[in-house]
Amino acid sequence: MNDMERIKLGLLSLVIFRGLRDDPVIGRLYELAAADGTVEQQVERYAAFAAVLFEEGGDLAAYMLRRAQGDDNMYVRARAHGRPTGLEECLENELEVLAEISRLSASAVRACIGYSGYLPEWKNSRIDFAAEYMRGMESVAVRGYGIYAKHRMFSLRDGAVVPVGAPDPVMLSDLIGYERQRQLVIGNTLAFLHGKPAANALLFGDAGTGKSSTVKAVVNAYHKEGLRLVEITKNQYRDIPAVVEELGRNPLKFILFIDDLSFVEENDDFYALKAVLEGSVAAKTQNLVIYATSNRRHLVKELFSDRSGDDIHRNETIQELCSLSHRFGLTVGFFKPDKKLYLEIVHALGLQYGIKMEGEELELEAERFASGGRSGRAARQFIEHVKSMEA
Repeated sequence: MNDMERIKLGLLSLVIFRGLRDDPVIGRLYELAAADGTVEQQVERYAAFAAVLFEEGGDLAAYMLRRAQGDDNMYVRARAHGRPTGLEECLENELEVLAEISRLSASAVRACIGYSGYLPEWKNSRIDFAAEYMRGMESVAVRGYGIYAKHRMFSLRDGAVVPVGAPDPVMLSDLIGYERQRQLVIGNTLAFLHGKPAANALLFGDAGTGKSSTVKAVVNAYHKEGLRLVEITKNQYRDIPAVVEELGRNPLKFILFIDDLSFVEENDDFYALKAVLEGSVAAKTQNLVIYATSNRRHLVKELFSDRSGDDIHRNETIQELCSLSHRFGLTVGFFKPDKKLYLEIVHALGLQYGIKMEGEELELEAERFASGGRSGRAARQFIEHVKSMEA
């Protein structure tokens, strides 16, 4: 039995890691190992495999280990939740199969397909495959598995949780001003991560004051401790119970993030969110909190016309609609800065960006730029404008 036949049978025998055969790199390798054909056909399969492997760094051993450690399978799910797996012998054998595949050299493949011409070489790092995999399992509760091991921010698409392709890279050190407000959010998040009581949080106030950036910066700061973010948009509120139930089975900690939360009327979306905030049966999970932002302290817009109508208990209805914000355990206000704070933000951002303009000139230009209203966003836009003009 040659190397290629062993690779083919090894991949066919996988049980725990069976899903790896759907991986684009490993799938191409299987096609190469399993196929009969002319030398020309095998050379084409070799090139197709090498092309996708080089897209991932060109190191077969390192790639195999990354894929194994990130695989969502029956063993890792049981291990992550501290349950017995009963799969130790199977795991040991399959890790040896993957280790053998990771050692497969380009020269050995060329020999098997009977081709002596040039084909590119890939790398095979020396890795103790089983030891490295088990070392990763020790931190699976904070590292995650599957898509949650590779990404930190997610959204919903057709009811399914999917990774955000280009997540906001904002860091806490990028944010200037509003330190007291951020510390409240950070403190609540750290309590959540450490298994202490934590509240659902509403960040409300004026536009451009850093509410959304604060939430995303907190996730960027603490994702290595097992924190992830799933963003829900306005037309997805009714999906929240299903998402909460799904995430509740994961060992990681999740912020369910709702940006620009508001309602114009009492509807199914309102009651779906209200049920989660009140702790319905579907929402009872210790690994999820809701963080929402809003420009309004009261999340339901109340019109004078709402005070009339056929509902004989209309006052109670209005109170219910307008009291949704009270169901958040933590409310943090972000309001437009006064002139002093605005200019402090401008100066701090100026140092951060390394602009040349300073002193009274900087302050005068910053005030002119913010003629439409002072905000942290206006300060950053002004500094970015100055930086672009200096470049």
